[in-house]
Amino acid sequence: MTTTEVIRWDTDEQKALRQLAADFTRKEIVPHLDEWERAGEIPRELHRKAADAGLLGASVAEEHGGSGGTALDMLAILEEIILAGGSSGLISALFSHGIATPHIVSSGNTDLIERFARPALEGRAIGSLAISEPSGGSDVANIRTTARRDGDEYVINGAKLYITSGTRADFVTTAVRTGDAGAGGISLVVVPTDTPGFTVSRKLDKMGWLCSDTAELFYDDVRVPVSNLIGAENSAFGQIAQQFQGERLSLAFQAVATAQRCFDLTVEWVKSRETMGRPLSKRQVVRHRLAELATEITAAQTFCRSVAERWVNGEGMLLETSMAKNNAVKVCDHAVMEAVQLSGGIGLMRESEVERHFRDARVLGIGGGTNEIMNEIISKLLGL
Repeated sequence: MTTTEVIRWDTDEQKALRQLAADFTRKEIVPHLDEWERAGEIPRELHRKAADAGLLGASVAEEHGGSGGTALDMLAILEEIILAGGSSGLISALFSHGIATPHIVSSGNTDLIERFARPALEGRAIGSLAISEPSGGSDVANIRTTARRDGDEYVINGAKLYITSGTRADFVTTAVRTGDAGAGGISLVVVPTDTPGFTVSRKLDKMGWLCSDTAELFYDDVRVPVSNLIGAENSAFGQIAQQFQGERLSLAFQAVATAQRCFDLTVEWVKSRETMGRPLSKRQVVRHRLAELATEITAAQTFCRSVAERWVNGEGMLLETSMAKNNAVKVCDHAVMEAVQLSGGIGLMRESEVERHFRDARVLGIGGGTNEIMNEIISKLLGL
């Protein structure tokens, strides 16, 4: 794909893909989502169903187990799942391979791809990415979990925190320190979760993303073969930074889709809800608030799509990706707040969809780099 290629979001293929995602969501997700929220996880068979439908590997080459599309196809799927009644929490759980396998696929290591990436893309295995630690969150340069070389094995010791799909994962792409202090001493190693010494310390309780299991992990003399190393030793900082772009765009698109879904639900509500003899939609203050929100959502979606198009075309978009994520999160925060407020009492009830989006939205400004980290990146790239 060249930098001059025009990208469209309304091709027949895109429409068909969106319809596929919407149909899958309404049939396989929406009827069960409340149950999965209470259970604190989604069933393993949902991964296989999604893979069979062609949803898990939309942006991965066919030779690696994907469908041969681009990142834009995956972003469209994520949007449509939320617009059809799914949630960002559901996406976090079902698509955790999207942060666990890209480093493996990008490495070109056929052995690792066949052992870990392909099974995850085919819904036969669940992958997880472990970077954050109890001592420093997502401070990648200061990773403390160590991997000591012992012959043909790495011996891993340490702990990881806030790990998505950590309680269900079959393998964990783990950031470890193999070299000196700082960013230059970090590596990525794949750790099968049935390896002796690997344990899930605890399953974490969260405010939002309830159906997405989150764990604290512990590594106690965990031995894995050196062949499980992703890329060159001590090269992980660059690998992680590169893949963060995709993760941040994914979260930006989820934020905009959540905002749009809450807007749609709110419009439906204010048209049907009457107070003092008139629908809420006939009150100027309500109409104007929704008009402003619609403008914000449209602008955020347009910017996100523009950034995604240029990123897929190979342009370096670190500044714009950070801006897109923060702006999308800001718009989403406004949308979920208005949705709950204009819904009144029902907006506070667990039976209300906007209540779930209100809680789930809090994660979007934290995951993939907090709003504050995004602003620090933006300020540095602006030369401040």
